[in-house]
Amino acid sequence: MKNVLPVILFLCSSFLFAQEGTNMKKVVTPPEKVRFAFEKEYPEKTAVWSEEYVGDDDDEVRYEAKFNTEKNEKALAVYDNLGVLKAFELQIPLKQLPLKAQTYLKQNYSPKAIKEIAIVVDDKSKTTYEVGVAKDSKFYDVVFDKNGGFDVIIEKN
Repeated sequence: MKNVLPVILFLCSSFLFAQEGTNMKKVVTPPEKVRFAFEKEYPEKTAVWSEEYVGDDDDEVRYEAKFNTEKNEKALAVYDNLGVLKAFELQIPLKQLPLKAQTYLKQNYSPKAIKEIAIVVDDKSKTTYEVGVAKDSKFYDVVFDKNGGFDVIIEKN
């Protein structure tokens, strides 16, 4: 009986650790071209790297660098395997969203539902705002154009 409690604790902690691991992206070391491009664009910044497969058949790899800016804001830079910057995302406060987007959010979501807000600039210099919201036990990205006009809602897994 004495040995049962440690075994149960071990199994529970292993289960919890396994569950946590499934929600996290694997930390990776990107190719040299990608690291060089990041270091050139964001000198003296330290990033935590992960990779994601995208494309129709998940045949393209993207390297994501998470780091803090000078103002201690959270940022994400996404590169392809050749070191080409595909997108840059910067977390911002609600007050920095265009007024039109703020109004839409106030009409459709409670303040507690809003989990994160970011400005995103893609490789074609297109600017959008993405607002992560939780509703009915699901997570969504509500996307607005550069002027704050509603664009689309994307359900996240």
